[in-house]
Amino acid sequence: MIKYLRHNQIDKSRWDDCISRSANRRVYAFSWYLDLVCPGWEALVEGDYVCVFPLTCYRKWGISYLAQPFFTQQLGIFSPKELSEEDVAAFIMAVPAKYRFMEIHLNSMNRYSGAGETTMRVNHELDLAGTYADLAGSYSKNTVRNIRKAAACEMTVDRTTGVDDLIGLFRATFGKKEGKLKDSHYETLRKLMMHCIGNQTGYLLGAGTKEGSLSAGAFFLFDRERVYFLFAASSPDARENGGMFLLIDRFITENAGKSLVLDFEGGNDPALGRFYKSFGALEVPYPALRISRLAKVVEKVLYFSRRLRK
Repeated sequence: MIKYLRHNQIDKSRWDDCISRSANRRVYAFSWYLDLVCPGWEALVEGDYVCVFPLTCYRKWGISYLAQPFFTQQLGIFSPKELSEEDVAAFIMAVPAKYRFMEIHLNSMNRYSGAGETTMRVNHELDLAGTYADLAGSYSKNTVRNIRKAAACEMTVDRTTGVDDLIGLFRATFGKKEGKLKDSHYETLRKLMMHCIGNQTGYLLGAGTKEGSLSAGAFFLFDRERVYFLFAASSPDARENGGMFLLIDRFITENAGKSLVLDFEGGNDPALGRFYKSFGALEVPYPALRISRLAKVVEKVLYFSRRLRK
């Protein structure tokens, strides 16, 4: 039996135990992560936490809806047992009717073809179990060229980059241009990174120029046998000096031969996809689900208001 639980009814210890033992374990589904990215999240739970489904819920203009939080690529249904398409459909059907709009990402082990509009998104993953020589042998010619360029420019990579430095670099470059992330989102991101650093489950790498300025930076979050390329930023000169290529190559150098999968978290953007594949990463699809019980005009207004605020 699938039960709907409000936030204060969730037994987070049992919840986290289920996520920890799940074959499709993802760090985004742990209670501490959800508490940071979507305070007040709710849940669907089958039996004694045999299967669980986080409901990342929001409310605007009296409308309750589900949406994918920032910094959270995949959620959906999690369980230690293998999930059938019927299992996934049962959870989707059990979502309370009060949620009149749903635009969420399931995970790569959730198969679904039921009600609503399902589209496939693309993640890129790199298995680091091989030797560095084997992994580097899968680099594209362009990646090798950029790594050599970075060396010629006397770029350096280290862990001295701070959280605020990385966020500041992003805000001054891509963040300023795109304008999607607001102050509250950057604060959530800062809390996420500080939490991981404090628990020794994440660290930053920065690629600096010989003059000492930060050219590229990235935050890596470790969760058992998966490490997430959670957040990254680069300055315009990184395109010329190969800073981000050198940074990722350094990470691969340090972690080659380990039972780790480097999860690049993207991307549907063709340019990002080419970049990740240039290190030998493989595509891993996952479904995005959209269900609407709203009038078209209300749906459109809600959609664009979420884009502005989320």
